[in-house]
Amino acid sequence: MSEIHFIGGEKGGVGKSIVARLLAQYFIDREIKWQGFDGDLSHGALMRYYSDFASPLDLGRLEAMDSLIESTAELEGAKVLVDLAAQSEQRLHAWIEEAAIAELCSELGIGLVFWHVMDDGKDSVTLLQRLLSRYGDSVRYVIVQNALRGDKFDLFEQSEAHAAARELGTPVMSLRALHHPIMKKIDQLDQSFWAASNNPGWADKGLGLMERQRVKVWMRNAYDEFDRLGLASD
Repeated sequence: MSEIHFIGGEKGGVGKSIVARLLAQYFIDREIKWQGFDGDLSHGALMRYYSDFASPLDLGRLEAMDSLIESTAELEGAKVLVDLAAQSEQRLHAWIEEAAIAELCSELGIGLVFWHVMDDGKDSVTLLQRLLSRYGDSVRYVIVQNALRGDKFDLFEQSEAHAAARELGTPVMSLRALHHPIMKKIDQLDQSFWAASNNPGWADKGLGLMERQRVKVWMRNAYDEFDRLGLASD
């Protein structure tokens, strides 16, 4: 069946778009049928790096959100990737609840998956607890501990949100840290992670041999985590 993957976390700066970019490249490299929607209309990552696969999505327009379901219903066995802007989930949840979207997707055979990208702060834990309480077992979740935005997730591991996630069978994946100057150079190159790490001609502009190697290893580790989630076999 087709699936809609909402890449969120509500807070700004937790790395939602980094995860969305990695997933987009993973789908391409694994030859998985996918379509992207970018909820960040000001500087969206999917539109910036994967414009051949993605379209803008105005979360404030009812017709645009409805078209998300209609488009997914027409696809067969595809992953639909939605990169959510910071502080946009209130509008998303209002739309889901007003039209009973979870119930409709169940009838249509469309899976709903909420990715909660988190840093190691308390706000990320609180927001996750609200998300799990809101939908319970009516949708699926993936929790991403983003080591690019924190290195100690003790607050989460000792929280009620962690216990609730375990009870729901929610997988937790780790996104390893990448040396900050390398990530900064990639952004300056204005290219996808794959392009930046596989084009030696850009060495004089940013990434040298070992920097490209570190990006490749970082991406491979992320892909291993996606494989563990069964994304390539769903």
